[in-house]
Amino acid sequence: MLHIFSKTTTYIALFCLVLSGEVFAQQLMGFRAENTKKELDLETAFDKQLQANNLRDWMKLMTAYPHQVGSAYGLKNALFIKEKLTSWGFDTHIDTVHVLFPTPKTRIVELTEPTKFKASLMEKPFKEDATSGQTKDVLPPYHAYSANGDVTAELVFVNYGIPDDYEELAKLGIDVKGKIVIAKYGNSWRGIKPKVAYEHGAIGCIIYSDPKEDGYFQGDVYPKGPYKNETGAQRGSVVDLPQAPGDPLTNGFVASAENKRLSIAEAPSMMKIPVLPISYSDALPLLKALGGQVAPAAWRGALPITYHIGPGPAKVHLKLEFNFDIVPCYNVIATLKGSEFPDQWIVRGNHHDAWVFGADDPVSGAVAELEEARALGELVKTGWKPKRTIVYCWWDGEEPGLLGSTEWVEKYKAMLSEKTVVYLNTDGNGRGYLGAGGSHTLEKFINQVGRDVIDPEKGTSVIERLRSRTIVSGNPTARSEARSRPDLRISALGSGSDYTPFIQHLGIASLNLGYGGEDDGGDYHSIFDSYDDYIRFKDGDFAYGVALAKTVGRSVLRFANAEILPFDFSNFSNTVQMYATDVKKQLETARTTAEEHNKLLAEGRFEAVADPKEPKQIIAAMPVAPYLNFAPLDNALTILQESANAYSAAINKGGNIPADKLTQLNQILYKTERYLINPAGLPRRPWYKHQIYAPGFYTGYGVKTLPMIREAIEQKNWAEAEQGILRVTEVLKNFTAEIDKAVGLVK
Repeated sequence: MLHIFSKTTTYIALFCLVLSGEVFAQQLMGFRAENTKKELDLETAFDKQLQANNLRDWMKLMTAYPHQVGSAYGLKNALFIKEKLTSWGFDTHIDTVHVLFPTPKTRIVELTEPTKFKASLMEKPFKEDATSGQTKDVLPPYHAYSANGDVTAELVFVNYGIPDDYEELAKLGIDVKGKIVIAKYGNSWRGIKPKVAYEHGAIGCIIYSDPKEDGYFQGDVYPKGPYKNETGAQRGSVVDLPQAPGDPLTNGFVASAENKRLSIAEAPSMMKIPVLPISYSDALPLLKALGGQVAPAAWRGALPITYHIGPGPAKVHLKLEFNFDIVPCYNVIATLKGSEFPDQWIVRGNHHDAWVFGADDPVSGAVAELEEARALGELVKTGWKPKRTIVYCWWDGEEPGLLGSTEWVEKYKAMLSEKTVVYLNTDGNGRGYLGAGGSHTLEKFINQVGRDVIDPEKGTSVIERLRSRTIVSGNPTARSEARSRPDLRISALGSGSDYTPFIQHLGIASLNLGYGGEDDGGDYHSIFDSYDDYIRFKDGDFAYGVALAKTVGRSVLRFANAEILPFDFSNFSNTVQMYATDVKKQLETARTTAEEHNKLLAEGRFEAVADPKEPKQIIAAMPVAPYLNFAPLDNALTILQESANAYSAAINKGGNIPADKLTQLNQILYKTERYLINPAGLPRRPWYKHQIYAPGFYTGYGVKTLPMIREAIEQKNWAEAEQGILRVTEVLKNFTAEIDKAVGLVK
């Protein structure tokens, strides 16, 4: 057994402190046996404090009125959260930053040829939804950080508006230069669609939700069912998030007397063309007026028309004007000071701003976080104190571009980099299965947490329910691993929520957690993301809100109280090896594709399959991928695996460590993630510094793993891919060296 004596003893004996969680089913990572029981008893007491009615009452209050960043009700919610936390014993304050937040002044979409039609651009209220009839302070459907514009041009349907769709258009001989494009929501983050349209010469962009993905094709529409009705529209930001989150006028720095804000024209992440979301009822007349070629089968939606691509004869007038205002952004920060290691921080966050009422996104997560904090406050009243400092945060301005969290991280960058052990994030929450993404040094930890939380519907652990689902509906690899691998894999983090500045800018190990999968619907970023919608179709009894509080609450408590921080490196090593194998396959696929293309071209076989009715296309030879040298990366991964195994063996075997070295060991453990960042950042987007995970340049929220290598291969930039291999090799070597230091201390 592992025995850890008092902090003042000369040595701490590490006999079987099971970080792997595999020797004894009940032993927790980072805790000796007797303290495992104490920790589990504490978590049982924590669970008993959680009350679903609190989540219900707080949601109804916080969603009563619109509360976008800078709004009066947004401030009222922030003050409500602050008051509650202060009453529960937290040291609480509101940290205010000022950010750019555009709001619409003029919105016009009209069909001018071959017929006339003017889009309503409004969402119809329903008596079944008590807040949907409000008009004061309700932001209409629009895209924040769109450019101003007054353009008239032929319309072109571009499917989802992602790079692959423009390749298909090129094959069909269709050019969008000087045109307005209309794209469906889906298959990428919304900001990618106008970005790619601009790169191809379009002068305006319209985005709509097709009922095939997000309406009556899926099921009954709101208010009868949860899916998007004909007037629903998805608001959202189109800031160039893959370039940098945060205020576009202060990317990478905090506005101050020394650091002047950029102008709108200077801001690199501002969208360059006007872009607007519309409902499918407004989209129908525009799409119906299109002529030209019939859209490929995979492009067609569920509207009662034949989908044509254009261009024309439909011609559209799009006019947008915005108020580009600087508004206050209210981050609520609440602290419980640690009793033994006050300078080691466990940071927990969820945003509180919404596009309108935001019951699902984000209040369902925000009220679960509130209930967690209240339960911790009740534990404090019994005399319990966390060993490490716990910092609870409610971010403002997440919706426009992770404004509050990013500005806070940039403002306190040095302090957070030094002190933060882990960042735990949530956002929207609903009924269904546990979803977990994050640093793979935390994969084993969150699997163990998931084994100790009971699913409120099925009565089994949430991790076993997820395992069963994966076995039934996962891909072949996932099904096989779910049967044989002790830990379920967690996903890698791209972007789209407030973990981004922590992990991808500062290299702080992070998790993003939530429940869902049985709460589908079309309310996202519409006026129908409301309290009435949530209690009818999402998590009406708030059972999964309580499950979220149990899950993240346990994560907070275990990190706050652990004797040795519960990081594991074997799962990380395995995962990065998998990423490396994948990019090698990607390179080989690119090489094979080019060789086959060039062979067909040399044989003149493209002419044989060309459609004689279509214009002749100029088909060029494709560059063949060279053989990149992956040997340095392979060697680094082999050494990483050896060191990760050595750490697990040393921890499981036990040994002696001087008491005064325990803090040093924990600092090494929580700072390992820092060594996965490169100060220069990624090519063409230096704000993103993590070399293992990043949002894709053309995916937005979607993650690209080993991003410098992977995206260089995608862009056929072979020199950059070679540089990426060396850069990833370097960070892995540095990361491994820190593991070796930890092994030395444990031995």
